[in-house]
Amino acid sequence: METVIILVFVFGYLAITLEHSIKIDKLIPALVMMAICWALISLGIDSFPQWFDSAKHTLLDNFGLFSHDEKMHLMEETLLHHLGKTAEILVFLLGAMTIVEIIDYFDGFSTIKSFIKTKKKSKILWIFAFLAFILSAIIDNLTATIVLISILQKIVKDRNVRIWYAGLIIIAANAGGAWSPIGDVTTTMLWIGKKVTTGHLIGYLFIPSLLCMLVPTVIASFMPAFKGNLEIEEVEDKPKSKFSATMLYLGLAGIISVPIFKTVTHLPPYVGMMLALGVVAIFAEIYSNSKFSITSSDSDESDAHAHHSPVHHSLSKIELPSILFFLGILMAVAALESLGILFGFATSLQNYMPMLGTELHHEGVSDLVILLLGVGSAVIDNVPLVAASLGMFSEPIDNELWHFIAYSAGTGGSMLIIGSAAGVVAMGMEKIDFFWYLKKISWLALIGFLAGAIAFMFTRTIF
Repeated sequence: METVIILVFVFGYLAITLEHSIKIDKLIPALVMMAICWALISLGIDSFPQWFDSAKHTLLDNFGLFSHDEKMHLMEETLLHHLGKTAEILVFLLGAMTIVEIIDYFDGFSTIKSFIKTKKKSKILWIFAFLAFILSAIIDNLTATIVLISILQKIVKDRNVRIWYAGLIIIAANAGGAWSPIGDVTTTMLWIGKKVTTGHLIGYLFIPSLLCMLVPTVIASFMPAFKGNLEIEEVEDKPKSKFSATMLYLGLAGIISVPIFKTVTHLPPYVGMMLALGVVAIFAEIYSNSKFSITSSDSDESDAHAHHSPVHHSLSKIELPSILFFLGILMAVAALESLGILFGFATSLQNYMPMLGTELHHEGVSDLVILLLGVGSAVIDNVPLVAASLGMFSEPIDNELWHFIAYSAGTGGSMLIIGSAAGVVAMGMEKIDFFWYLKKISWLALIGFLAGAIAFMFTRTIF
């Protein structure tokens, strides 16, 4: 039965990886895979020789001697435990996505466009690279990529020039997301899973992530694509609302306050995110009424707008397919973890992997393993890779292993355009060809990834 479950997972995983080829959205195989894996566990519960206690992170003794009812009860408790841990991540993401959509409702991101005053291609590259690096650490790399490419489309009219910028934005956004607990889904998973803390994450990864962005940007600035000036059409693009800047700063402040709230109260991050969403929503409702009652001369139109809540509008715009995909993939990985499969794989990996490179102090996990995980995240989705690593390794909180995993999984995805959420969304928005990216951008991403990895090997010695 274990073999069947592993095969279901492998085929589901392949379907997720090949979603662009088979034309089936990745959330569908993720949900089907999750349901079938747990159904097979329930049906074959008496045939499994071992069970992994996720709360204590160890294999249960004498699982084979348990009665059928005891095993079923244990399975239900384990399922509930994993659902709770997964829900923490999903509710957190829902809150963050809604705040970003509220900012967009008030056209808050148009404020960022006003920062760009130059026509020089290389200067614009640096502005977008730093904006991507900083914004992705605050509003996550996926959203930062969407925002910046939307702004880019208004500034750079030539698509052949624009896709070069988009490629470097992907690298910078993924690098920026790696050093922040709210910058990337995988980093958020490690943070909520109590594997990393905000202070140590920034301390370990800020310099490696910065180098991961800087090195490719420096090289790119000398390339022909970024020589000369842009032909910019001077268009007076005023924000739709007089509250645009206010909502931008309020929304970003709300998201940034979440790690502080967690540190002070010791409550899970989703509680802080719900508080931030509540505060931002209050101002959104107040500003929404002011915005439309002042600007709309027609009384019927004013009434219609007054009854249209910006919060409801923002909730209808969030990426629900992404949320369901995370639910499916995290719960499917949890099924493998519960049977002790991931634990056994981690043990084998540590025993048989050649100990190349610098070892992680005394833990017996080679740097090469983590670097390969980074390369793997470019080929397949980094969410299940990190979810699997949570079940594979049992190192304590803030061990450098977790920070290296955060860096590798977060930035390694830049090496292929399908390797990260930022890359996939850029591919969709700009119709970037997979092989064009592979030929023109992938080598830059690889150099940045390796530069940051080398820097990490030095920064970890400080702590």
